[in-house]
Amino acid sequence: MGVPTLLDLVLPRRCAGCGSAGSALCTRCRRLLSRLDGPLCARCGAPTVCPVERCRECNGRRFAFAAARAAVAYDDAVRRIVAAWKERGLRRTAELAAAEVVSVVACPRVAALTYVPPDRDRTLWRGYHPAASLARALADGWELPVLELLARTRPATRQRGLPLAARRQNVAGAFAPLGRSPPRVGLVDDVYTSGATVNAAASALRKGGARRVEVVTFARAVRW
Repeated sequence: MGVPTLLDLVLPRRCAGCGSAGSALCTRCRRLLSRLDGPLCARCGAPTVCPVERCRECNGRRFAFAAARAAVAYDDAVRRIVAAWKERGLRRTAELAAAEVVSVVACPRVAALTYVPPDRDRTLWRGYHPAASLARALADGWELPVLELLARTRPATRQRGLPLAARRQNVAGAFAPLGRSPPRVGLVDDVYTSGATVNAAASALRKGGARRVEVVTFARAVRW
């Protein structure tokens, strides 16, 4: 748990999953996490019956990233955690999310981490950016630098509820490189749903000079 801070005294820790006092994620909610540590698709990270190079979900799709990995399935339990993290200001969730990622996902063989850049209005409303917080927490665990390599070219439009084709169109050209990227970069985001957002961000990194982009997220939508 670590030594309590002034923030802990003013705002006692509450579980991001159920709201109970005492920790950022209680023992019961931690047990409910569906960790993606079984056979996976080598490309998109979807769980599979046996290891495959490409699964039904990504077969035929062109990705700008080389591989994607996530720690947990984006089910109802994790949706509550992510909602608390993103919409209710439970910033400590980034630390527990990073701990789950480090315990499940092998450290990518990259020179640095970066993150899907924030939308200005959402960041002003939240006061922080979840993907950036996760990237910094992962950087501590993996002993990698975090570089700000991407910018948004326009305000973000919500992806929620859109079909795959509309999601791709919604984020096409939404990101641009800020400068020269290292040849191998880890791209961090909070949740991988269709892959459209991270693919658009990876494409911008490639334009900035990255030759290999590996995506890392806390959670991933799973189509069983």
